[in-house]
Amino acid sequence: MLVNIPLLDDLLDRHAEVLGSDFDAYRNHAYRVVNFYRLLDKNEFEDVDKVAIAAVFHDIGIWTAGTFDYLHPSIAAASEYLREIDRESWHQEIAAMIDHHHKLTECAVALPHSVELFRRADWIDVSMGWVRFGLPRCIVAPVRAMFPGYGFHRLLTKLVLRRAARHPLSPLPMLRW
Repeated sequence: MLVNIPLLDDLLDRHAEVLGSDFDAYRNHAYRVVNFYRLLDKNEFEDVDKVAIAAVFHDIGIWTAGTFDYLHPSIAAASEYLREIDRESWHQEIAAMIDHHHKLTECAVALPHSVELFRRADWIDVSMGWVRFGLPRCIVAPVRAMFPGYGFHRLLTKLVLRRAARHPLSPLPMLRW
């Protein structure tokens, strides 16, 4: 299990002020997603930095842009960071990982496999392990225990309800078919 990812922690520290009291909840969500990705990838996981960047930025627009329609602001934030570190060659893949992470159906074969793995990893966490894509409960449970939710799922529920009240015809703008 990956419990110390310096790049992930550094990037989250950069956003600590905007994340505020949600910092620990979001940090643990990002760690759970990276670990579920690794397990889904059958431990052939080679590029932890790429997945860590996607994990940090995939929902960050909720806080940085103050919106539940956060995919584009999240992609923009990731893109800005990739320019900063001169890794613009990673932009398309990481942008696809962010853009498709709430897709309800499997990603197109034309996309890099990492996009589908990231989608699955996020769904495992968002569903609190009810959806596991073949991973046994005995493998998912220790990741969830190592990185407790700290109210992350309660926060998501609150955001969904608030969005539904304000935009009843578009309560979940981040979902993709």
